[in-house]
Amino acid sequence: QVHLVESGGGSVQAGGSLRLSCEFSGFTFRRLTMAWFRQAPGNEREGVAIIDNDGSADYVDSVKGRFTISQDNAQNTVYLEMNNLESSDTAMYYCAAESPIQRGAPPPPKYHCSSGSWCNRHFGFWGQGTQVTVSS
Repeated sequence: QVHLVESGGGSVQAGGSLRLSCEFSGFTFRRLTMAWFRQAPGNEREGVAIIDNDGSADYVDSVKGRFTISQDNAQNTVYLEMNNLESSDTAMYYCAAESPIQRGAPPPPKYHCSSGSWCNRHFGFWGQGTQVTVSS
């Protein structure tokens, strides 16, 4: 059974920092691509950052230079370090793991994709999310 559990969300003022964690179990971390998504009320879910199984990372333009995704194989955890937070970063943040499409499995959550390495990929495993609120 695959589990992804996010933590680290909270309320901060603009300019502040948070570090989100995603602890996972039930699969071999090294062979999967992991990503962070976010969804603000009334908006589509969007990709924020992705780290491939070769360690390469990609970010949505709006967070480049402010957010950093990383992984700790020993701790089975992927992190999202968020600095210089803006009110527009307020959203529920979700961790997801790429997986093969399984026949008969329910469809995963949809997300907006115009560009970025998370496009045209199947993220079959998702956490429940952690809320980030940034006040100006």
